[in-house]
Amino acid sequence: MKVGSTSRRLAATVSAFFCFSWSFTYAQVTHMVMASTTSTEQSGLFGHLLPAFKNATGIDIKVVALGTGQALDVGRRGDADVLFVHDQVAEEKFVADGFGIKRYSVMYNDFVLVGPANDPAKARGKDIVTALQKLAANQAQFVSRGDKSGTHAAELRYWKLAALEVKGTGYKECGCGMGPALNLASSVGAYILTDRGTWLSFKNRQDLQILVEGDQRLFNQYGVMVVNPLKHPHVKSDLAQKFVDWVVSPTGQAQIASYKINGEVLFFPNAHK
Repeated sequence: MKVGSTSRRLAATVSAFFCFSWSFTYAQVTHMVMASTTSTEQSGLFGHLLPAFKNATGIDIKVVALGTGQALDVGRRGDADVLFVHDQVAEEKFVADGFGIKRYSVMYNDFVLVGPANDPAKARGKDIVTALQKLAANQAQFVSRGDKSGTHAAELRYWKLAALEVKGTGYKECGCGMGPALNLASSVGAYILTDRGTWLSFKNRQDLQILVEGDQRLFNQYGVMVVNPLKHPHVKSDLAQKFVDWVVSPTGQAQIASYKINGEVLFFPNAHK
């Protein structure tokens, strides 16, 4: 009897171990990490998008919101499974260097230049290059993110187009995300380049308003990439690909289009254009 009882206990223990192991494994593979830009997080898009993805797939996503340059670095280290960012040149290099499997276009919006309503530098208009030249000439206060984000990379391209090595004494880099940079600009009445999505969700505008918009060069494209398991075998590339497939599908694209603030769309899906 004792032998039989011991055997049954051993069998029960083994069964419980395998059930626990299976449950633990299942729990592990239904979670993944996304490194993304602060604009997708701070605009509220992920609060709208990711619950819909979880409802469709059962997969949880933990978002690490950084500047695009930092998010790409996270992917290079293998500390994320999927990237959702907005610097196409850098994204294509990420794939070319073997760190990403393939880049997919997902959505777009635009950048805008905001500044004090009285516009002391007279920057208002539709030409971002002319506006920056006026800011530099007038030594206007300008807050730059200075964080190697997609927005920072775009800003530097516009300054280069303006042929300005010296941006004026009012130019300051904060090394911070879009929300904190906007808070800083609003507190001192400075000019700043921001993506429209974060601007529409930003509450602490004070005297700031949009001064430059509509320039085709302000186009802001977002892309998504699975981190390459050939570089980092531990990444959950199968789960990451499920997110990519969903977000570029008609269902995911419709979910992006349905996100609005005060009736205004923040991001425009373009995965199939």
